[in-house]
Amino acid sequence: MTSSIESLPERFPVFPLKGTVLLPRGNLPLNIFEPRYLAMVRDAMQTDKIIGMIQPRDEEADEHGIPRLYTTGCAGHVTNFQETDDGRYLITLSGICRFDVTHELEVPTAYRQVHADFRRWYGDLQPDTPPASIKRELVGTLRGYFERHGIEADWKAIDTAPLAGLITSLAMICPFEAAEKQALLEAPTLARQAELLVALMQMATMQEEDGAQRLH
Repeated sequence: MTSSIESLPERFPVFPLKGTVLLPRGNLPLNIFEPRYLAMVRDAMQTDKIIGMIQPRDEEADEHGIPRLYTTGCAGHVTNFQETDDGRYLITLSGICRFDVTHELEVPTAYRQVHADFRRWYGDLQPDTPPASIKRELVGTLRGYFERHGIEADWKAIDTAPLAGLITSLAMICPFEAAEKQALLEAPTLARQAELLVALMQMATMQEEDGAQRLH
Protein backbone atom coordinates (compact mmCIF):
# COMPACT_ATOMS: atom_id res chain seq x y z
CA MET A 1 0.00 0.00 0.00
CA THR A 2 1.25 3.48 -0.85
CA SER A 3 2.44 5.26 2.30
CA SER A 4 3.91 8.58 1.19
CA ILE A 5 3.12 11.43 -1.17
CA GLU A 6 6.37 10.80 -3.03
CA SER A 7 5.34 7.22 -3.85
CA LEU A 8 2.05 8.28 -5.44
CA PRO A 9 2.10 8.58 -9.24
CA GLU A 10 1.61 12.04 -10.75
CA ARG A 11 -0.58 10.67 -13.54
CA PHE A 12 -3.17 7.92 -13.40
CA PRO A 13 -6.57 6.93 -14.84
CA VAL A 14 -9.75 8.33 -13.36
CA PHE A 15 -13.20 6.83 -13.10
CA PRO A 16 -15.80 9.65 -13.34
CA LEU A 17 -18.93 8.58 -11.49
CA LYS A 18 -21.65 11.01 -10.46
CA GLY A 19 -22.82 10.78 -6.87
CA THR A 20 -19.94 8.53 -5.83
CA VAL A 21 -16.91 9.58 -3.81
CA LEU A 22 -13.99 7.71 -2.33
CA LEU A 23 -12.36 8.96 0.86
CA PRO A 24 -9.01 8.18 2.45
CA ARG A 25 -9.17 4.84 4.31
CA GLY A 26 -12.58 4.16 2.81
CA ASN A 27 -13.34 1.08 0.73
CA LEU A 28 -15.42 1.33 -2.43
CA PRO A 29 -16.68 -1.83 -4.21
CA LEU A 30 -17.15 -1.36 -7.95
CA ASN A 31 -18.77 -3.48 -10.64
CA ILE A 32 -16.86 -2.78 -13.87
CA PHE A 33 -18.50 -3.73 -17.15
CA GLU A 34 -17.99 -0.96 -19.74
CA PRO A 35 -15.19 -1.85 -22.21
CA ARG A 36 -13.22 1.36 -21.60
CA TYR A 37 -13.22 0.81 -17.85
CA LEU A 38 -12.40 -2.87 -18.19
CA ALA A 39 -9.33 -1.69 -20.12
CA MET A 40 -8.62 0.89 -17.41
CA VAL A 41 -8.62 -1.76 -14.69
CA ARG A 42 -6.46 -4.13 -16.74
CA ASP A 43 -3.90 -1.39 -17.33
CA ALA A 44 -3.95 -0.33 -13.68
CA MET A 45 -3.40 -3.91 -12.52
CA GLN A 46 -0.30 -4.09 -14.71
CA THR A 47 1.22 -0.92 -13.24
CA ASP A 48 0.71 0.65 -9.80
CA LYS A 49 -2.94 -0.37 -9.26
CA ILE A 50 -3.93 3.28 -8.72
CA ILE A 51 -7.26 4.62 -9.98
CA GLY A 52 -8.69 8.02 -9.16
CA MET A 53 -12.37 8.41 -8.32
CA ILE A 54 -13.77 11.77 -9.37
CA GLN A 55 -17.18 13.20 -10.12
CA PRO A 56 -18.17 14.64 -13.51
CA ARG A 57 -19.84 18.02 -13.73
CA ASP A 58 -22.86 17.00 -15.78
CA GLU A 59 -23.92 20.62 -16.17
CA GLU A 60 -20.58 21.52 -17.78
CA ALA A 61 -19.14 19.97 -20.94
CA ASP A 62 -16.30 20.71 -23.34
CA GLU A 63 -16.65 21.41 -27.06
CA HIS A 64 -17.01 17.67 -27.71
CA GLY A 65 -19.83 17.27 -25.21
CA ILE A 66 -17.64 15.44 -22.68
CA PRO A 67 -18.54 16.36 -19.09
CA ARG A 68 -15.89 18.38 -17.30
CA LEU A 69 -14.55 16.98 -14.06
CA TYR A 70 -14.56 18.40 -10.58
CA THR A 71 -11.07 19.53 -9.72
CA THR A 72 -10.70 17.32 -6.63
CA GLY A 73 -10.93 13.54 -6.36
CA CYS A 74 -9.38 10.72 -4.37
CA ALA A 75 -6.78 8.18 -5.45
CA GLY A 76 -7.50 4.58 -4.60
CA HIS A 77 -5.49 1.38 -4.62
CA VAL A 78 -7.07 -1.77 -6.09
CA THR A 79 -7.05 -4.06 -3.06
CA ASN A 80 -9.45 -6.70 -4.36
CA PHE A 81 -9.91 -7.99 -7.90
CA GLN A 82 -12.22 -10.68 -9.23
CA GLU A 83 -13.24 -11.51 -12.79
CA THR A 84 -16.74 -12.91 -13.27
CA ASP A 85 -17.80 -15.59 -15.73
CA ASP A 86 -19.51 -12.96 -17.89
CA GLY A 87 -16.37 -10.82 -18.17
CA ARG A 88 -17.05 -8.18 -15.54
CA TYR A 89 -14.49 -7.08 -12.95
CA LEU A 90 -15.47 -6.81 -9.30
CA ILE A 91 -12.91 -4.63 -7.59
CA THR A 92 -12.46 -2.78 -4.34
CA LEU A 93 -10.73 0.59 -4.28
CA SER A 94 -9.16 1.56 -0.96
CA GLY A 95 -8.81 5.31 -0.58
CA ILE A 96 -5.29 6.65 -0.12
CA CYS A 97 -5.19 10.41 -0.61
CA ARG A 98 -7.24 13.17 -2.20
CA PHE A 99 -5.79 15.05 -5.14
CA ASP A 100 -6.29 18.20 -7.18
CA VAL A 101 -6.34 17.88 -10.96
CA THR A 102 -3.70 20.09 -12.52
CA HIS A 103 -4.81 19.15 -16.02
CA GLU A 104 -6.41 16.33 -17.96
CA LEU A 105 -4.04 14.44 -20.23
CA GLU A 106 -4.45 13.91 -23.94
CA VAL A 107 -4.19 10.14 -24.20
CA PRO A 108 -4.95 7.43 -26.75
CA THR A 109 -6.89 5.37 -24.22
CA ALA A 110 -10.70 5.35 -24.18
CA TYR A 111 -10.62 6.10 -20.45
CA ARG A 112 -9.59 9.47 -19.08
CA GLN A 113 -6.31 10.24 -17.32
CA VAL A 114 -5.15 13.20 -15.27
CA HIS A 115 -2.03 14.82 -13.91
CA ALA A 116 -2.56 15.25 -10.18
CA ASP A 117 -1.19 17.31 -7.31
CA PHE A 118 -1.42 15.76 -3.82
CA ARG A 119 0.31 18.49 -1.85
CA ARG A 120 -2.84 20.13 -0.45
CA TRP A 121 -3.94 16.79 0.99
CA TYR A 122 -0.75 15.37 2.50
CA GLY A 123 -2.55 15.11 5.85
CA ASP A 124 -4.67 12.29 4.42
CA LEU A 125 -1.75 9.92 4.95
CA GLN A 126 -1.83 10.54 8.71
CA PRO A 127 -4.62 9.27 10.99
CA ASP A 128 -7.23 11.95 11.68
CA THR A 129 -8.83 11.74 15.12
CA PRO A 130 -12.14 13.61 15.36
CA PRO A 131 -13.40 14.65 18.81
CA ALA A 132 -15.51 11.92 20.41
CA SER A 133 -18.09 14.49 21.47
CA ILE A 134 -19.51 14.74 17.95
CA LYS A 135 -20.62 11.09 17.80
CA ARG A 136 -23.80 11.53 19.84
CA GLU A 137 -25.21 14.24 17.57
CA LEU A 138 -24.08 12.38 14.44
CA VAL A 139 -25.74 9.09 15.44
CA GLY A 140 -28.86 10.85 16.72
CA THR A 141 -29.30 12.70 13.45
CA LEU A 142 -28.54 9.52 11.52
CA ARG A 143 -31.39 7.68 13.28
CA GLY A 144 -33.93 10.24 12.13
CA TYR A 145 -32.49 10.34 8.62
CA PHE A 146 -32.52 6.56 8.21
CA GLU A 147 -36.06 6.30 9.60
CA ARG A 148 -37.30 8.89 7.08
CA HIS A 149 -35.67 6.93 4.24
CA GLY A 150 -36.74 3.50 5.47
CA ILE A 151 -33.11 2.40 5.82
CA GLU A 152 -32.45 -0.43 8.26
CA ALA A 153 -29.25 -0.35 10.26
CA ASP A 154 -27.38 -2.35 12.87
CA TRP A 155 -27.47 0.30 15.57
CA LYS A 156 -25.40 -1.74 18.00
CA ALA A 157 -22.62 -1.91 15.41
CA ILE A 158 -22.98 1.80 14.66
CA ASP A 159 -22.85 2.72 18.35
CA THR A 160 -19.63 0.73 18.84
CA ALA A 161 -17.99 1.62 15.50
CA PRO A 162 -14.81 3.74 15.57
CA LEU A 163 -15.85 7.34 14.93
CA ALA A 164 -13.35 7.99 12.12
CA GLY A 165 -14.50 4.94 10.14
CA LEU A 166 -18.16 5.78 10.76
CA ILE A 167 -17.79 9.30 9.39
CA THR A 168 -15.95 8.06 6.31
CA SER A 169 -18.51 5.32 5.62
CA LEU A 170 -21.50 7.64 6.02
CA ALA A 171 -19.97 10.31 3.78
CA MET A 172 -19.51 7.68 1.08
CA ILE A 173 -22.81 5.80 1.30
CA CYS A 174 -25.46 8.40 2.17
CA PRO A 175 -27.52 9.29 -0.94
CA PHE A 176 -26.78 13.00 -1.17
CA GLU A 177 -26.68 15.12 -4.33
CA ALA A 178 -23.41 15.25 -6.31
CA ALA A 179 -22.53 18.77 -5.12
CA GLU A 180 -23.15 17.72 -1.51
CA LYS A 181 -20.98 14.64 -1.98
CA GLN A 182 -18.26 16.89 -3.37
CA ALA A 183 -18.47 19.17 -0.34
CA LEU A 184 -17.98 16.15 1.91
CA LEU A 185 -15.02 15.01 -0.18
CA GLU A 186 -13.35 18.40 0.05
CA ALA A 187 -13.98 18.94 3.77
CA PRO A 188 -10.47 19.27 5.24
CA THR A 189 -10.98 17.13 8.36
CA LEU A 190 -13.16 14.31 9.62
CA ALA A 191 -14.65 16.69 12.18
CA ARG A 192 -15.75 19.02 9.39
CA GLN A 193 -17.12 16.07 7.43
CA ALA A 194 -19.17 15.07 10.48
CA GLU A 195 -20.55 18.60 10.80
CA LEU A 196 -21.54 18.58 7.13
CA LEU A 197 -23.14 15.16 7.47
CA VAL A 198 -25.30 16.36 10.32
CA ALA A 199 -26.27 19.52 8.43
CA LEU A 200 -27.10 17.64 5.22
CA MET A 201 -29.17 15.00 7.00
CA GLN A 202 -31.06 17.63 8.99
CA MET A 203 -31.70 19.64 5.84
CA ALA A 204 -32.99 16.58 3.98
CA THR A 205 -35.30 15.68 6.85
CA MET A 206 -36.67 19.23 7.08
CA GLN A 207 -37.31 19.37 3.34
CA GLU A 208 -39.17 16.05 3.43
CA GLU A 209 -41.29 17.15 6.39
CA ASP A 210 -42.09 20.44 4.65
CA GLY A 211 -43.07 18.57 1.48
CA ALA A 212 -45.30 16.21 3.46
CA GLN A 213 -47.04 19.15 5.15
CA ARG A 214 -47.73 20.79 1.81
CA LEU A 215 -49.31 17.58 0.48
CA HIS A 216 -51.74 17.70 3.40
